[in-house]
Amino acid sequence: MEIRNIAIIAHVDHGKTTLTDAILRQTGTTEEGVTMDSNALEKERGITIYSKNTSVVYKDTKINIVDTPGHADFGSEVERVLRSIDSVLLIVDAQEGPMPQTRFVLKKSLELGLKPIVVINKIDKPAADPDLTQEQVFELFLDLRASDEQLDFKVVYAIGRDGIAKKHLDDESKDLVPLLDTILEKVSPAKADVNAPLRFQPFNLAYDNFLGRLAVGRIYEGKIKTGENLFVKKMNGEKDSGKVTKLFTFEGTKRKEVNEAFAGDIVMVAGFPKIDIGETICALENQEALPVIKIDEPTISLKFLVNDGPFAGREGKFVTNKQLRERLEKELEVNVGLKIEFFPECYLVYGRGELHVAILLENMRREGYELQVSQPQVIIKEEGGKKLEPYEEATIDVPQEYSGAVIEKLGKRKGIMTDMKKTGSQVRMLFEIPTRGLLGYRSEFTIDTRGDGILCSRFLEFREYAGAISKRDVGSMVSMVGGKSAGFALANLQDRGVLYIGPATEVYEGMVIGNVAKGTDMSVNPIKGKQLSNMRSSGADEAIQLIPPMKITLERGLEVMAEDEYMEVTPLSVRIRKQYLKDIDRVRASRKK
Repeated sequence: MEIRNIAIIAHVDHGKTTLTDAILRQTGTTEEGVTMDSNALEKERGITIYSKNTSVVYKDTKINIVDTPGHADFGSEVERVLRSIDSVLLIVDAQEGPMPQTRFVLKKSLELGLKPIVVINKIDKPAADPDLTQEQVFELFLDLRASDEQLDFKVVYAIGRDGIAKKHLDDESKDLVPLLDTILEKVSPAKADVNAPLRFQPFNLAYDNFLGRLAVGRIYEGKIKTGENLFVKKMNGEKDSGKVTKLFTFEGTKRKEVNEAFAGDIVMVAGFPKIDIGETICALENQEALPVIKIDEPTISLKFLVNDGPFAGREGKFVTNKQLRERLEKELEVNVGLKIEFFPECYLVYGRGELHVAILLENMRREGYELQVSQPQVIIKEEGGKKLEPYEEATIDVPQEYSGAVIEKLGKRKGIMTDMKKTGSQVRMLFEIPTRGLLGYRSEFTIDTRGDGILCSRFLEFREYAGAISKRDVGSMVSMVGGKSAGFALANLQDRGVLYIGPATEVYEGMVIGNVAKGTDMSVNPIKGKQLSNMRSSGADEAIQLIPPMKITLERGLEVMAEDEYMEVTPLSVRIRKQYLKDIDRVRASRKK
């Protein structure tokens, strides 16, 4: 059976997973209601976090499909996948057009010499303009210096939600057959040199409590059998060996155990506990290794510590330093975009962005872990005596009336506008800005644009340090006592800034309960009740009117916390606290600086 290997790439929410699910249903591979986004977090957020493999059989041809994440923070997943497939389906929203992650994933695929098939999706949207989108995609190809062969790309129009694809806009269609036919027509069959000695390279890792580390990759040459003894060529030139204990191929959303697999196929191999992405599994000891897969460096770092706050151990099941270390070591087994330095008192975690770290924290709290983290900091490099920091390209779509506020805020954060286009009442702006400038801005952006703006960013490169950025223009409202918050006290405090808690919330000394518009920290008493007396007053029976508090979520907490604060993460709560809980200790610490 011939094999075609493809990956589906796109910007976040342009319809990759929906289209993949429709292909699986129409080829009879899965039942109705089954989706590729199987992880609980993926279902809740509606985004793909982990790249996943599946396969369908169409016209006696096996099509291996890799569904990739669309968010820039999970870009490391996409980079690895592209090396192991023969073509990509580039999905572009017919209304939004090419977005930052579209550019990122397309650039990577063009550099590898792949020839994409462009799928213009969601053509049924009210403001969809497929012709303009096709023109913008062509301009993007030109901008990324695509070859003449790559510029001659095939375009398919689709409504992924309804499972419809068309080769021309005015065609009649009821299914995805035009898309599947295009894949067979335009994607070359995988090279299948079965007689050569085995060469297999993993592009992804999985973990099983019984089998240990599993390598997901492509067989480039030869065949692989269960029980075979093979060699591993490491990236540093060292050699290792192991035995294939289990072998799986992918069928729909499930994995299927097999005894043998051949060149061209994508499989999952168990039996190599130290295997890493980009290494080569060979049949012979003196075989040449395949080119190494490189992964972009992390851009932010933060500390993970044991929770030592007054409420520590109340809600979590795993609260010790040893348990935290074991969990982070397990995460390193599969999360390749993450790097961790282990110290006795804390763990320094390096990630691709705030969402990347927030997903890890969300998974940990759901598993019962309790910990605290410091404010995310950008990674600063030293090269040739110069300080370098990561820069990002931010693409912003906002209604015209809010564009002034956005330009002003990003200007203060060292953002430089490189382009501005007006379409109807909407404005699209491109900024090049240090990652430091974007940290903590997203929640402000939502408020400034009344929730109508779209902000997307992608990593550009490390550039010269841009100097000091003054971004925090609010202070922290810190509780000076412990107890239960009172509505009367909060009603008086809400005029000073935005509250993070509501009435009857347990607080402790040093806990941050809100922010202060004035810009300096303020110690407050949130448990103070109304003085009771037998004297009547004119405002005695007035009802207290409280503004709903701004609830602290993981992403919001990472954005709003200050440098001298920790975010406490437990299975039931997310709190922000000062590193030094007592006021006198904070004063002493500030004097030492």
